[in-house]
Amino acid sequence: MGSIQGEQSSEVATVMVARRVAARPGSIAGMTSHPDPAGAGDAYLRAKEQAENFPVALRILPRRHRQHLLAVYDVARVIDDLGDQGPGDRRPALREFDADLDTLFGGGAPRHPVLQRLRPTMLTCGLDAKPFHDLVAANLQDQEKTAYGTFDDLVAYCRLSADPVGRIVLRVFGATGPRLEELSDKVCTALQIVEHCQDVAEDRRNGRIYLPLEDLDRLQVRPTDLDAPRATPAVRQLVAFNAERAGALLDEGLPLLRQLRGWGRLAVTGYLAGGRATLYALRRAEWDVLARTPRPAKRDVLAQAVAATFGSAVMSR
Repeated sequence: MGSIQGEQSSEVATVMVARRVAARPGSIAGMTSHPDPAGAGDAYLRAKEQAENFPVALRILPRRHRQHLLAVYDVARVIDDLGDQGPGDRRPALREFDADLDTLFGGGAPRHPVLQRLRPTMLTCGLDAKPFHDLVAANLQDQEKTAYGTFDDLVAYCRLSADPVGRIVLRVFGATGPRLEELSDKVCTALQIVEHCQDVAEDRRNGRIYLPLEDLDRLQVRPTDLDAPRATPAVRQLVAFNAERAGALLDEGLPLLRQLRGWGRLAVTGYLAGGRATLYALRRAEWDVLARTPRPAKRDVLAQAVAATFGSAVMSR
């Protein structure tokens, strides 16, 4: 799809999906690095947005929705960067940002630019502080906890690191209710685990192992095996096993699309499509995430979006 004609065909297909989705009854992704996270500029944030597995704010969405989604993304991105890239002890910076959140949601004037930009979204969409505080809590946990013993432990971490973003996105589109949140949580947890499968090598370099230690033990994978230039058969099994788990969670969250309407449905279709396309990229790489980080091709994200919209399956997990 490198030609102009191919790009035009892709754009037409995207618009067709948008019209189909907006007409049907019926968001949520694990959104979430900069040497100075506190000073992250717009160009940096947009570059990080473009590098995500999924379209954070589709260009065919109305401007108001795009602005709200980007405002939320920027806050989540800065929180993650404060937890991943700040020099020395990162906890004081995270706690300072947490206090700035309290200032914003308490009606005061926050210091950080991304929180200043979040104010209109907070007021328009009726956002509350808890999901944002949970994101900070996840990054504080990262400073103390570098590995997870069981899959349940990992899912509990995702409740702080990923699920809150989905709940925020639901509010952006005016979608609320326990069932919607339950389905959104499944999608977001799945997307987070997919990312952990992708980023095994990077996480290891940062001193972290997110894939469950019980799986490493069962498959006889040593932590040092994750430092190798290529994945051993056992490491590939480890990644494949957890990717399949994530795929099952994505499937469980799929009914969310049928319960959303219009632009919210379209946005979440993009998130689901990004997750499925990333699983396909992992499979295509034969689960070797050490030689390089598998990334989804845009054409595969589009194909998965079409599949989700029309209720078909163009690719297996």
